[in-house]
Amino acid sequence: MSNALQVLMRERLDRQGWSYGEVARRGEIPRSTVHHLATSDRLVRMPQPSTLEGLARGLELPLDTVRRAAAEACGIHLYQAAPDPEVDVLIASVQQLSVQDRRHVAALVESLLERGRQPEAGPAD
Repeated sequence: MSNALQVLMRERLDRQGWSYGEVARRGEIPRSTVHHLATSDRLVRMPQPSTLEGLARGLELPLDTVRRAAAEACGIHLYQAAPDPEVDVLIASVQQLSVQDRRHVAALVESLLERGRQPEAGPAD
């Protein structure tokens, strides 16, 4: 059975093709720590703030996303308005794009939102 931090880490590692070692190097934390966090079914206690900061850096995700997942893995539920890890990953990914590419993404999002506001056409009478 996977916990929230495991799921978050696995999705990010799979999506980016990263290893525990790569995440550890980028986050400047021990590889054994990354491995432990990724494979422990339930965390006994909340990781140190510096560990969470390093993991967030290594995964290139917002600190709040990692902190929330770690808290849930410890059995602590932080209540926040509709937390959605997928949205957090999207935001982190978009932040890595060039300014021009971010403008393209923004235009696409606006187009999708506008399409969603359009009333659906019914069958012709």
